[in-house]
Amino acid sequence: MTGFRIAPLLAMLALVATGAGVTQKGATELLTRVDHLVYAAPDLNRGVEEIEKLLGVRATPGGQHPGRGTRNALIALGPAIYLEIIAPDPEQPPPKTPRPFGIDGLKESRLVAWAAKGDDLQRLRDEAARKGARLGEVMSGSRRRTDGVLLSWRYTDPQTVLADGLVPFFIDWGQSPHPAHTAAPGASLIALRAEHPDAQRVQRLLRELELDLPVQPGAAPALVAIIDCPRGRVELR
Repeated sequence: MTGFRIAPLLAMLALVATGAGVTQKGATELLTRVDHLVYAAPDLNRGVEEIEKLLGVRATPGGQHPGRGTRNALIALGPAIYLEIIAPDPEQPPPKTPRPFGIDGLKESRLVAWAAKGDDLQRLRDEAARKGARLGEVMSGSRRRTDGVLLSWRYTDPQTVLADGLVPFFIDWGQSPHPAHTAAPGASLIALRAEHPDAQRVQRLLRELELDLPVQPGAAPALVAIIDCPRGRVELR
């Protein structure tokens, strides 16, 4: 009798372990898809100080986005992942179109979006549209680093916001060096998750794009990053 009781218990434990393994695999695969996280602030110095207080790492100046009215600072979160702190650039005239990520109306800094790695972005965009996810048009961007190196990239327009920013825009750096290589070191992205009042709908949309970002029910949309840093393991949202 004892053997018959133990067998179902062992089977149940095996199923739990298998489920945990699948979850861990999904989380690991998601991190390989993340290019960068976007932390928008009303003022760049303020954003840099907020992140330094949370992580214990001071961001490296990135550069200006000509014609877009923004500038940024960066912290590496892995060999090819980084945190972008972005804010209005007072040295540029107001842009002709609204700044991305809702920066113009921002009162408090927050994690507003994330970018996923991609290539052949037009094909990716077309396939996403067939699945019901209408990503932004494919555009070109550039900025000059403080050392004079010009970075250029292709990306789906982040002005097209899906699921309150929980669906990423996609980016391809082409031949440019990845920004994480020169960003301030000292932090690592451990996990990324989301919250949304309509969690099931957002989760289905992400799965259509083959993205395993976990989405939990929440009172308001939120992107939540778990980061290892000199201050320990912290949550950024």
